[in-house]
Amino acid sequence: MTLPPSFDPARALTLAQETLSIEAQAVTAVAQRLDASFARAIELVLGIPGRVVVMGMGKSGHIGRKIAATLASTGTPAMFVHPAEASHGDLGMITSADMVLGISNSGESEELTAILPLIKRMGVPLLAITGRPDSTLGRHANVVLDASVDKEACPHNLAPTASTTAQLALGDALAVALLDARGFKADDFARSHPGGALGRKLLTHVSDVMRSGDEAPRVGLDAGLMELMREISAKGLGMTAIVDSGERVVGIFTDGDLRRLIEKTGSGADLRTLVARDVMHPQPRTVRPDALAVEAAGLMEADRITSVLVVDGAGRLQGALNSNDLMRAKVI
Repeated sequence: MTLPPSFDPARALTLAQETLSIEAQAVTAVAQRLDASFARAIELVLGIPGRVVVMGMGKSGHIGRKIAATLASTGTPAMFVHPAEASHGDLGMITSADMVLGISNSGESEELTAILPLIKRMGVPLLAITGRPDSTLGRHANVVLDASVDKEACPHNLAPTASTTAQLALGDALAVALLDARGFKADDFARSHPGGALGRKLLTHVSDVMRSGDEAPRVGLDAGLMELMREISAKGLGMTAIVDSGERVVGIFTDGDLRRLIEKTGSGADLRTLVARDVMHPQPRTVRPDALAVEAAGLMEADRITSVLVVDGAGRLQGALNSNDLMRAKVI
């Protein structure tokens, strides 16, 4: 690959640092300008029964799509409608129960300003994020959030850079304030992100990943050592529960326990006379079926074990799981 002769690594680094500095200053300036209008914007959103319809052209449109996605994933129903498409039928996607969030640095984007009178005629509230509060967009809006910047990070002061960063930051500020006002919690976020890592951690319960029924290893208190070994081998969890006649867990025996038992008694000892009650560990660590799978993972890590038994409120065996089960479920 041939690099252009004008490329200067040192200058590239300097420009990158200047860009980040300019954009950071722009966001700081926006934060310092925030006033009671921001609270009114939150009240405006909370007061509608419908959705936030985000609109913007060009780079502001790309920012608008991200803002709509962030709102929707944090408890505020939202969608993006392209202003140009709105003029050709998509305006029908907006109902009187909705509100519009219009985004434009200049506040004069033709495709957006052309539909503002129609939005107003519908009685739909309008929230504006603009770099010019006195623009057409600003004058039509019920509430204006000032996203103006002193300059763009672009060396020619042309490409939207600092201005779009300011828009994006204001959108995030709206989303955070709204999720707080709605009492939106981590498990609410997980429900809207079931395919993500957080969703799996907050939505996957032990009952979803445990082995139950005949797959859960168990023997009685009077089971012989050979039966213990067969159950451990058959179920593939490296251990078996010891249960009483009521299926209540009273102990556990692992393949590690077997190795230690052989080392302790010596090869000449007759282990066939031993039964489960003689070799088990009483009162093993257990989890409930309704516990989060990530809690089971934490228990295993804290106790340095690879398997755990699952019991109900009365201590009856419901199932078992190991670290491989949690890895397959992508909990760990």
